[in-house]
Amino acid sequence: MYIGLMSGTSADGMDAALIDYDAGVTLKAALCLPYTDDFRQQLRDAAISASADIRYLAQLDRQIAVHSVRAVQTLLQQQQLSASAITAIGSHGHTLRHQPQPQGFSWQIGDPSWIAEHTCITCVADFRRRDIAAGGQGAPLVPAFHRACLPAGSMVLNIGGIANLSILPATGGRLIGFDTGPGNALLDEWCQQVFHRSCDAGGQLAAQGQVLPDQLLQWLDHPYFRQPPPKSTGREMFRLDALGDLTALNPLDVLTTLTELTAVSIRNAVQHYGHRHGELLICGGGIHNHYLLQRLQALLPALRIGSTADYGVAPDWLEAMAFGWLAARTLNQLSGNAPDVTGASGERILGGIYPA
Repeated sequence: MYIGLMSGTSADGMDAALIDYDAGVTLKAALCLPYTDDFRQQLRDAAISASADIRYLAQLDRQIAVHSVRAVQTLLQQQQLSASAITAIGSHGHTLRHQPQPQGFSWQIGDPSWIAEHTCITCVADFRRRDIAAGGQGAPLVPAFHRACLPAGSMVLNIGGIANLSILPATGGRLIGFDTGPGNALLDEWCQQVFHRSCDAGGQLAAQGQVLPDQLLQWLDHPYFRQPPPKSTGREMFRLDALGDLTALNPLDVLTTLTELTAVSIRNAVQHYGHRHGELLICGGGIHNHYLLQRLQALLPALRIGSTADYGVAPDWLEAMAFGWLAARTLNQLSGNAPDVTGASGERILGGIYPA
């Protein structure tokens, strides 16, 4: 068995997924260890800061590792398992900065040596940089996992802080996958700043507002949306303070328009690169935003908006599962990237191994 750890762009907590890798990938148990509001804000500030104190960043690195250890230990206690039952931990860490090619780099914090030392379990981490060294973007990495565990010919949309789309070939074709742009990150940040809520639960607030057409057109003019794949992005590119002065606008209308930005940018990506008919399987925290899913269905009427749960893959835990799977791939000396997705020059074994 393996444990996958994931701290996403939304910075809401550390996800831990226990998977069985004997015959396919089976989720055995999962949990999320929430971050405090203060720590969440520290992570977000660090992700968009132009400069930061090295000691401060080192403290964040350690804190993510401590959260990782706590999540693993809690999961093991709940399942009445010892550390010896786990082959390895696959730790994504928390992304502080993602700079795609050219001259690309991607920086995830969460000291894997600390995780290995304090869990007594081998830790595999730093999955992105080998792909970048091979000329790739280092992201997204989950499309390869989607291809391994979901039906050929389907499309998979992960709506995390950033949304990414996987277009799975029907038979022997090319896998396409890329970040479409903002997912939940802008919505969550606006809710926290203006409504003092962690998120727009169910999309209930956005459903009460109106789309601001001029604002939406301005935001959709972002050059990222015109860039062809392979492409990937992060919070440093899509953040509230880059959207202009919003103080004079109705707060509900801003939230509705931010939700529409997510929906329309996804619709455009699907129409340009995806299948015309079939299923769009949703995973990630965005699956709980019912208003957003309604907008996607209205914008993509020829598709069935479904869930990865329809095929036995829990939508809330898919990314954490993916990093457990990647750890298993690494230890078995198998490639973990999809060069057609990231732009790397070939398949590569990803990550560094930190023995228990």
